[in-house]
Amino acid sequence: MNNITEKLLAAVSDWTGSFKGAFNIREDGGCAGRRSTEHIKIEPKTGEPGLDIRILPGTRGESVSIPACVTHGNVDDLVYNDFFVGEGADVTIVAGCGVHTEDGEPARHNGIHRFFLGKNSHVVYLEKHLGTGSGSGLRSIDPVTEVTLAEGAVLEMDTSQIGGVDRTTRKMSASLGPRARLIIHERLLTEADQTAETDFVVTLDGEDSGVDLISRSVARGRSKQHYRSVIYGNARCTGHSECDAIIADDGQVSAAPELTANHPDAALIHEAAIGKIAGEQILKLRTLGLTEQQAEEKIVAGFLK
Repeated sequence: MNNITEKLLAAVSDWTGSFKGAFNIREDGGCAGRRSTEHIKIEPKTGEPGLDIRILPGTRGESVSIPACVTHGNVDDLVYNDFFVGEGADVTIVAGCGVHTEDGEPARHNGIHRFFLGKNSHVVYLEKHLGTGSGSGLRSIDPVTEVTLAEGAVLEMDTSQIGGVDRTTRKMSASLGPRARLIIHERLLTEADQTAETDFVVTLDGEDSGVDLISRSVARGRSKQHYRSVIYGNARCTGHSECDAIIADDGQVSAAPELTANHPDAALIHEAAIGKIAGEQILKLRTLGLTEQQAEEKIVAGFLK
């Protein structure tokens, strides 16, 4: 690995010189390191870039890390990763991504991830996105996520964009079986002329399935964000979509939550709130000795935590 990869890994996947458990490190479209374990097998796909990650039934307390890094301009990285999680497994997946460019050439990563969770399995999925470098080339990260949850399966996704990404389109579609549950916490920060688009579509097909979609975002400078969520309730189920956004400077945010109930016992709700930082919050922190800029940074950090 080069030193840029190591810096990106530290920021997006808590790299400290090594990973515990299974891992695959992707650098500029190639493999910079891979390890399987007794219960988690990582194998390269045939015919297309990407991995098959197979987590054996009953695997508990283990983790697999699959970070991807683009370390210079003129790289358009595309990868297909499929996760097959066996019945009763309980694991953590870390999948951070960083893009870096020092010139006028763009750096882009497009990760297409498919999750197939077996009966009564549980996955915690952690993902951070970051753009770095002083070049004028666009830094883009465009994740596509497809989720299939079997009976009683639970997927908890914690995703964040922590800065420096000029363009991002984040698409997710999910289908839930009986008693399955999907929980998504998304946090986005955009600045300058950056744009971010989120598109969630969740279909609740199983009895007593449920979804919680929670998005928090901050739009600074002249950046633009668009949040769209669609929940289909096709059985007795619960669905919740929440979008909270803070606008600073000339930022723009639009939110379009949509609910469709196709069953009389589908209980669906959405809420959205967009506004600026309250003046009394800044004033209170300034009385404690902070400058206005420091006070705003504290409020934003707490909001996105």
